[in-house]
Amino acid sequence: MHAAARRMGVPFSSEALPRDSFVKANGLRHHYLDWGDPGRPAVLLLHGFAQSGHSFDFVSLALCEKLRVIALDLRGHGESDWSETVDYKRETLVSDVAGIMHHLGLDSASFVGLSLGGTISYMLAAARPELVKSLVIVDIAPRVEQAGVNRVRGFVEGDDYFDSLEAMIEAVRAFRPGRTEEQLKGSVLRNAKRLQDGRWSWKYDPVMRRAEGRSKTGPDQENELWSALEAVACPALVVRGAESDIVSPETVAEMVRRIPDARAATVERAGHLVPGDNPIGFIRAIEPFLLDTAAV
Repeated sequence: MHAAARRMGVPFSSEALPRDSFVKANGLRHHYLDWGDPGRPAVLLLHGFAQSGHSFDFVSLALCEKLRVIALDLRGHGESDWSETVDYKRETLVSDVAGIMHHLGLDSASFVGLSLGGTISYMLAAARPELVKSLVIVDIAPRVEQAGVNRVRGFVEGDDYFDSLEAMIEAVRAFRPGRTEEQLKGSVLRNAKRLQDGRWSWKYDPVMRRAEGRSKTGPDQENELWSALEAVACPALVVRGAESDIVSPETVAEMVRRIPDARAATVERAGHLVPGDNPIGFIRAIEPFLLDTAAV
């Protein structure tokens, strides 16, 4: 990882590695990656749908020299337990994160949330403002662009199983053609697992690839999410990938207007998956904000 980070130009001075740990919350065992000194201000990283805490590895490596970085695997993702009742509602995920913070002894923290993780982060900030010092919302909004949603849904609802790791890489290449070979391989290796029959699959509950395993969307849900955003009282940074087909610049401007204390940043050469598309640009966009707000 460190050699790959250097080749990418990720800024770091020590070859830190995370501590793999687990915590019980809401009856499930949740996995997290704990980077950095527990005495530093805490920043929780929440990944997007079908990802894991490892999706932030380059970002965590850069930030952990000044902050305690904790990258969670949301329920049903990575090494965290799957829900036997197929409960992957956003409200449940919010409750999970609050429970994890309690078990970790964190009275409050800053948050960086990508896509699904961004929604969970601002919902938590609205429901439990005492837990959230500051908030980075990455390429997600109450209103999203249908063309981009359809593109992501087409990938998510594709093959569950692959005969080889190379086949998985080719599937991701077709989905994200702008990524380098190293980015593609790293992304797949962090989020793939080999099954007993020799095939490969993703490290998340496959039920979430179907509509019944995901939170509902529609006008009522959109209104609820806008209301949650307007209730965010902490400083917020709204980050958009310049090439995103999920969130429009107009929607970002509306988010900044509706959140009482918000600003915006655009990361060039990045689509929806901003930290993976351009980790250097993403780190530069969020690090000053986090250093300014995490210790408040």
